[in-house]
Amino acid sequence: MTIRFDGRVAIVTGAGGGLGRCHALGLASRGAKVVVNDLGKGGTAPDSARKVVDEIRAAGGTAIADGSDVVNFEQVTAMVARAEKEWGRIDILINNAGILRDKTFAKMEMSDFERVVSVHLNGSANCTKAVWNGMRERNYGRIVFTSSASGIYGNFGQANYGAAKAAMLGLMNVLHLEGAKHNIRVNTLAPTAATAMTAGLLPPEARRC
Repeated sequence: MTIRFDGRVAIVTGAGGGLGRCHALGLASRGAKVVVNDLGKGGTAPDSARKVVDEIRAAGGTAIADGSDVVNFEQVTAMVARAEKEWGRIDILINNAGILRDKTFAKMEMSDFERVVSVHLNGSANCTKAVWNGMRERNYGRIVFTSSASGIYGNFGQANYGAAKAAMLGLMNVLHLEGAKHNIRVNTLAPTAATAMTAGLLPPEARRC
């Protein structure tokens, strides 16, 4: 039996490429209307997000592009408001946006530590907060965080990334408890994939698998 999302509205952050693009295309192929979010300037979506929207529409789906910065709560709330004006609701949120600033902890500037934590952890919290009350009121929500083996097991040179990804597990656990009575299900993925973000991390033989 194929799971369908007909009539549902989804936001996927960091959806201009890689895993986010796959999430957006998958949801759209199963009937969801999708906000394809990727970082642009002042809410203007970059070409990468618009291309994913074009792919979805060419396949018969429904989508809009958005360039909000997940770190900026005002931009995130504007993104949610735009989607709600367009389609009336937000049912699904995939927190996928992320960056890397890899260095050993001895050489890492704290600005790079803070930036990575801000995008991955605070960005996910911002987007979740922006949709949370609406999901509670409608008694339905599906939220996914994107963690990593670097947060679960550690990875050399990724203190900032690993810390952010581990923290997402704690956030998920709490929101799972708080959302349960409102039919809001919160889960975390810990994927490993050959994408643009991991291009410098995976050896060639691993990328070919």
